[in-house]
Amino acid sequence: MDILNILKEACKQVYDQTRTMIGTEQGNEKLGRGAGGDISRRIDIVAEAGVMETIKKHDFNPTVIAEESGRIEGKDQGFLVIDAIDGTTNTSRAIPFYCCSLAYALDFKLSSVIHGAVMDLSRGDLYYASNQQGAFMNNIQIHVNKSMELDDSDHLDEILVGVNISGASPQILMSLFKVISKANHVRHFGANALELCYFARGLLDAYIDIRGKIRATDLAAAYLVVKEAGGKFYSMDGSKLDSELGNNTKISFVAATNDDIFARIAADMQIRS
Repeated sequence: MDILNILKEACKQVYDQTRTMIGTEQGNEKLGRGAGGDISRRIDIVAEAGVMETIKKHDFNPTVIAEESGRIEGKDQGFLVIDAIDGTTNTSRAIPFYCCSLAYALDFKLSSVIHGAVMDLSRGDLYYASNQQGAFMNNIQIHVNKSMELDDSDHLDEILVGVNISGASPQILMSLFKVISKANHVRHFGANALELCYFARGLLDAYIDIRGKIRATDLAAAYLVVKEAGGKFYSMDGSKLDSELGNNTKISFVAATNDDIFARIAADMQIRS
């Protein structure tokens, strides 16, 4: 069974089924809260149903970990992690930055993800990766930005950093103060999985989310894409990032193109590197 192609097909199914719902009253209709705790809009439900329809068509039946439906036990090996719409707030306002994120893992942890697909539902770009096979966008291999060389100063003025600060506490904002002021170039677009794919393409040099709010379901597919593109993930103690999968698992992380960039960021944030 070609699991990666099933994930890619499911992403395209979501794209086809949701493109006319973006920014509409119908798509924005609130339908309670999903298993991940966020408000579920009709577009979220339709998107997740599209994924489930695709895997059913292929008789692919792993245990599902889904943002809306929660955990659904399957008869096949492994775990399918579904965030059918990442960036729902953007879809509700028709801000063109949102994606479908799907990952397949052999075990119940991030480091066991072996296939991942993320589709930019606004532009139609498809990012994907399989373990030790490289990362790709639309059949073209991608890599993190390896050209960035830091000088001997402590400044990061040439570095473009993605930072998610939505709902961050004053304490977290203060811990990021030096990074933001030194980096000079900072971006936040509103969909973590897609922002990490931009990082994997070399468009960002680092990405930071230390709010303790991001779920493993949000991160799983992009985690593999970034790693296969040559990027590195670090936890808040400076170690290699890993966690259990699941809607209740919240994590903080720093993604960087190399150890030098992480060391500069970690020093400013008082993280052990």
